[in-house]
This record gives sequence, C-alpha cells and structure tokens, in this order.
Amino acid sequence: MKVFIVALGALILSALPAKRQPTFNAFCNDFVKGYNELHLPQLELSYVSGLEHIGTAADVQKQLTFFSKIKTGLSAFKPNELSDAEKTDYQLISYETNLNLERIALEQDWLKHKPATISTGGIITVPNGKAWYAYLLKRWTSANATPDEIYQFGLTEVARVQKHIEAIRQQTGLGEDAFYKHLNDPLFFINDPKIVQQSFENTKQIIYANLPKLFKNTDIAPLKIEKGESRQLAQTPGYYDSNVFYYNLFDKPYNKRQVDWLFIHEGVPGHHYQASTEAQTKTSTVQQLFYYMGFAEGWGAYTEELGKQLGVYQTPYDELGKWEWDIVRSVRVPLDVALNYYGWTDEQALAFWKKNIRGQDDIAMREIARIRRWPAQVVTYKYGALQILHWKDELQQKQGAKFDIRDFHSRVLDHGSLPLFMVKENMFKKS
Repeated sequence: MKVFIVALGALILSALPAKRQPTFNAFCNDFVKGYNELHLPQLELSYVSGLEHIGTAADVQKQLTFFSKIKTGLSAFKPNELSDAEKTDYQLISYETNLNLERIALEQDWLKHKPATISTGGIITVPNGKAWYAYLLKRWTSANATPDEIYQFGLTEVARVQKHIEAIRQQTGLGEDAFYKHLNDPLFFINDPKIVQQSFENTKQIIYANLPKLFKNTDIAPLKIEKGESRQLAQTPGYYDSNVFYYNLFDKPYNKRQVDWLFIHEGVPGHHYQASTEAQTKTSTVQQLFYYMGFAEGWGAYTEELGKQLGVYQTPYDELGKWEWDIVRSVRVPLDVALNYYGWTDEQALAFWKKNIRGQDDIAMREIARIRRWPAQVVTYKYGALQILHWKDELQQKQGAKFDIRDFHSRVLDHGSLPLFMVKENMFKKS
C-alpha cells in the first residue's frame, strides 16, 4: 500500500507543470517598474549638486537590493538566445546595473565619511574623490575608459587639431604673428543682429540642400533659428532646445567664423537632426529610461567634420572657426583629468592652456573653473566624436568601394541613444 501511495504521488508531481522562469519581456517590465520606483536623480553637471542629492542610507540600500536582484536575474537568460531587440535590452540592463552598483558602493562610502560641508575646490578634494572621478568619466562618456587613457587620448587630439590649424595658416600665406593678428580684424565680426540671423539662415539653406548627399533620412522636424535670451548661457556661442537653435549675441559683435560649425553642431545634422531621428525610432521601454551624453555630444562634434561636404566652410577662415573651438575642446580633455584626477593647480592648468592654444586666453580661467565644477562632462564631445570617426575609417577599409556614407550615418543613428560600445556593435553588423 505504501509503495502504491509513493508511486501515485510521484505520478501526480510529474503531471504538474514545472515552475517556469519569467519571460524576458516580463523581466524587462519588472526592471522598468522597479527602476522608476527608485526615483533616481538625473546625472548632474555639478559634482557638488550630485553629492548633495545622494539619498539616505535606507534609500541607497533599497537601490542595492534592486540592482543586486536584477544582476542575479540576468543570469537566467542567455543573450545568444534572445532576439536582436531583446539583446539590446539585455545589454542595457546589464550595463546600467553594473554602473549603478559601482555608484552605490561609492555612495555607501560617502555616507560613512560624509563631511560637514562639500568642498567646492574640485572633486579631487572630497573624500574618495579620485574614485568618484573615475566613475563619472565612465558615466559621462558611456564608455569603459580610465583617466590615464583619456589623458593620453586628449594629448593626441591636441596635436591633431594643432596640425589642422597650422595647415590653414599656411594656406593663407601669413606668418604666425600676422595670422593671429588678422583673426581679430573687424571684417570677421558682425555688428548688425539682422545680418547675424541672416547668416545662420543662409547656412541652414545650404546645408539642407546638400543633406541628401550624406543622409538617407531628410524628413526632419522644422527647425527655428532664434537669438538666445538667457544670459546664464552667454558663455556658450549657442545651444539647442526643443526644435530651436539659439545663437548667443549679447554685448560683443558676432564672430563670422562661428556660424557654420555652430549651426552644424547644434542644428543640422547635429543635435536637432539626431533628436528628430530618435523621435522617429521605435525604442523599448527599457531604452527610453536612459540617455547617453557621450553618444549625443560625440555626434554633435563629429558632424562638424562634414562641413565641406555639406557645402559650407567655403573659405579657409570658415573652416578655421571649427578648429578654433575644437582646440579648446581638445585641450579641455587632458585638463579635465589633470585637474580632477592628477591634482593640478589652476596655475598649472593655465600654463598648459597657453602652451597649446593661442589667442584665446580670455576664456582660459572660465573653462578651467567649468572643468572643476563639472568633472568629466567636457570629455564627451571629443571622445564620442573620435569613436565615430574611427568607426567610419574602419568601415571604409572593410567595405572598400561599397562604403556608403549615408548607410554609415544610418547605422550610427537609427537605433536611438545607446552607450558607445553598443553603437559600435550596430555599426559592424552585416558589414
């Protein structure tokens, strides 16, 4: 009788459906729901604000519990068994989980050693500041880059851009002193606001006419050009926000050399074009949680390289405007590491600036102060742009005569905002 009961029990158990693992779609839904419930603050420009907004020990523990559970849950799925769309979500969840766990460890340490006041002397002056900087560098660039690697990368870029500027100087036939003196000639500066507006409108018209040569998608949202009104943003030549490109014209005449590259970067095919393309891209609820500045600012800086193909940079001085700002961006990269990780003084930073940039001493201390306030942010432009340029070179070598610049740009943009390593993967699929 006992044998019969045991056998019957085994038969009943075998007939019951096995407990199933949750589907990947359900796992993603749980991730999105749980992530939103954490109410994590956005990545902030100011390291002081970022540290001020760290939650309580209970908040941080709640985040740790969530991301640890997600990390364990990911192990139930095999990426090679997922669809392409699911694999994208898997990679994003894994990437964000690991980065958040790194942040949480830093925040737990911060809460144990929290100072009475947060030093405004730079992130290197706060407890565990170098580790915080290394984390922020990864977070801002959306790449697994170390401070030492970024410093060396920056030095390489400084040398590259200096060569472009020197090539243009030689093109003009002017000696070095005469060249830099000539750049301050009144003929390069516009005093009439109406002419500034018309200059940008003319650049827009030329670029739109040439856009099909480089891009498949020309169905982009309408873009307005307006004079900026925010004096808080006056230190930047211009900016983009919600289908409007703003140029800043306040107390000084406008430099003609800024017109072409600035419209390209902020407008088309830079940030506005990227935003328009992203709005047309179908993305998952997981992807919609995140936005990657290393990709966004890298794209904006990369597009400046396309000026001649888009019909602008019609004189050497028009093109020089792009390199004049690019040398600032390039010098800021090693300075960012030097000030925030190596512990350079302002005096050391200013000496480095003057050694590598001529004719722009007036903005040096402003930029050095910015780097101290906003560690790692300035690296995004150059680092992202150079990744895209490297991918283009690599794909051209791989495809030879079959290389299509329009297809290349689609590969970069048509998957929405992603970390750089994932953009690269999309780049070389079916190539």
